[in-house]
Amino acid sequence: MKSRQFYPSVASILLAAATALFVPGRVIAQESSSSDAASALSAALSAACRANETQFANYLTAANAAIFRTLPADKRAAFVKRFALTDDPGKPLASTDAEKHTVLRCEATKATIEYRFGDARVHENLAFIPVTVLNSESTEFGLVRENGAWRLLSLGLVLLDIPQLAKQWEESDLIAREEAAVQTLRELAITVQTYNRAWGKLPESLAALGPAPPGQISPEQAALVSADLAAGKLNGYLFRYRIVPDASGNDTRFELAATPEKYGANGRRSFFFDTNGKIHGDDKHGLIATPEDPLIAGEKSE
Repeated sequence: MKSRQFYPSVASILLAAATALFVPGRVIAQESSSSDAASALSAALSAACRANETQFANYLTAANAAIFRTLPADKRAAFVKRFALTDDPGKPLASTDAEKHTVLRCEATKATIEYRFGDARVHENLAFIPVTVLNSESTEFGLVRENGAWRLLSLGLVLLDIPQLAKQWEESDLIAREEAAVQTLRELAITVQTYNRAWGKLPESLAALGPAPPGQISPEQAALVSADLAAGKLNGYLFRYRIVPDASGNDTRFELAATPEKYGANGRRSFFFDTNGKIHGDDKHGLIATPEDPLIAGEKSE
């Protein structure tokens, strides 16, 4: 899994929040060290790595924590996953580099994410910590002292807005799944052609492309795709394959279709790979796409 960037979600700049926080009577007199802020950020990211929603909420401001707890369970889980940049729970391992900066690794099944903290800038009850994610760009976390403890306040230069971030990240993930479905259709078409060259015929079904026992590759188990794709399901999309006889009745052409498993959650658009190798796509509200649907961006009509 590629490391994904942190995405800002609202246009409100941090300066407005800082002004409100320094109203007389609200300034916290107690000095806070940069190590305390870094420890709080590390704990928040560790909780997200473990997919521990309860612990993660402890590092949000009181207002954001209350909103976070009211989100539906699937949206809370999706938010924490996106914050941690992992699709499955992992094991956090914290250490320090030669300059005594925090290095946090989230070791999950599918990927390991590494966060490298920079020098924290602390001013009374505000702290800003630059973080670089391995193989990704840097961002900066803002934290605020609330009730004597550091709480997450911002990502980059914008305030944390839980509902807006959840909505934006959900939309971003949905688009990514749609793009992945299109790429899978292209790769699956190449795989079908590879099978045809190897066995002199088209596969009877996607199952024929699936895994085979060691040394037992056959037309029924060609070991060309994963077990999931051979079963017609991958990354939230359902895949269908159909042989289309030509005018002479020969089985030389085929069609493919990809439909979101859960419309609106895994994707909105359905896709169709026609016998000419073109991909069509449209929002079909969960129904199968057809050759009559518009070509997707980048596809040229004959």
